Formats: sequence, C-alpha cells, structure tokens
Amino acid sequence: MSKRYPVPASRHRVEESIKRSRFITNLARVETAEEGREFVNEIKAEFPDATHNCWAFAAGPPGDTAQVGMSDDGEPHGTAGRPMLNVLLHSDVGEIAAVVTRYFGGVKLGTGGLVRAYSGMVKLGLETLPLSERVETVIVEALMPYNAVTLFQRLLPEHETEVLEERFGADAGFLLRLPKERLEGLEAALTELTDGQAIIGESD
Repeated sequence: MSKRYPVPASRHRVEESIKRSRFITNLARVETAEEGREFVNEIKAEFPDATHNCWAFAAGPPGDTAQVGMSDDGEPHGTAGRPMLNVLLHSDVGEIAAVVTRYFGGVKLGTGGLVRAYSGMVKLGLETLPLSERVETVIVEALMPYNAVTLFQRLLPEHETEVLEERFGADAGFLLRLPKERLEGLEAALTELTDGQAIIGESD
C-alpha cells in the first residue's frame, strides 16, 4: 500500500461572518495528537477573548481515527467538534487540525445552524488550503564499481532518488534518499546493472 497522501503544506486561515457572528478557521499540519493539542492552545492564546475556540484534529493518514480529538468548547454538545472532525476525516487530507474561532454577534444560530456553520467553515478552509504530499522516505547507502556510475545516475530520476553524498574510495559510494516504496525497484535495477556487484543497504 502506498504511503503517499496529501497534507497541509502550510498553516492557513479563512474568515467569514454568519448572522453577525465572526468565524475564523485556522488549519495546520499535525503529525501527532500532541502537536494537535499544541496547535489548539496556540490559537486559543491568539484569540483569548473569543466566545468559543472549537477544534478537531486527525493526526494520521486520511480517514484514520487512531489519533483524533475534538471539542465543542462550550457550544451545545455535538454542534461543533464532531461536525468539524467529520469534515476532516472525509477530506482526503491527512495530518490535519482545525480550530474554528467564534465571536458571537448577538443572533443565535440554533443547533442545526451551528452544525452547518462549523462544518462549513472547515470546508471553506479546505477549499483554498495549500497542499503537499507526504512521502515516507528511507536513506540508503549504495556501493558499486566505477564503470556502473553513469548508468546508475541515469536510474535515479525514475526511482525519485536524491543523492545526499558521494564517497569515492575503492568503489563509488553514494548516500541516497528515496521513497520507501521505490527502494525495492532501485535495488533490483542496480543488481541487474552491475551483475550483482553493487551493495545497497539502509544507512545507520
């Protein structure tokens, strides 16, 4: 199974007024539940005078519920955190946290209106959220005869491999970083290229 999936590329903020209440959505990438809570605390510290700072996070791959959290922060039970989390879990974006800050404007929204407002604010943020791709990488060392180097270098783009370091001794040595899912293919290609003379293994 591929370990690639979209994640937030940077923090992102959107704002909207709904029936005179001011809503501010902040989105960020979080890789652990602890990072999710830290982000929530940061936003709460930025908007300490807000009526509510409701939040949700899903700190794993898209749709994964192993590391999730949510809070209605004083809104009626089930009207904010849960709807926000549902949007995040169905967004196809992983490692994401959302805090929706509300400044009450004097008009009550009712429970249905609150659910629509909080889930809608997360959707609004997701529409313009800059994304990058999470790729699980490994760092490996490859040793090979000098006569294989040119052909080996031509293989690198095909296997999305980056050379971190070159070492030239009795053999040519390279420290490489590549997506974990590409390692088997690179090993096979290098073995074939050098008639089994190349050595490739994970770096310490």
